[in-house]
Amino acid sequence: MANPDYRALAAQAHADAGATSLANVRDRCLRAEAAWLEMARRQEMTDKARARRDAETAAAAAERLLS
Repeated sequence: MANPDYRALAAQAHADAGATSLANVRDRCLRAEAAWLEMARRQEMTDKARARRDAETAAAAAERLLS
């Protein structure tokens, strides 16, 4: 399953905020940027946890084979 590029979406929201002259639109874009960055942070944490879990599972399987 492909993960969205949250950092690219945040960069686009930031660019959109800079391109508008309307305060409410700018605020909305900046809130969107913050949300995309938080999603990117969470995705990175999930990816690291998954990699760690997979490594632990592989190590346990290898240990069982050697025992």
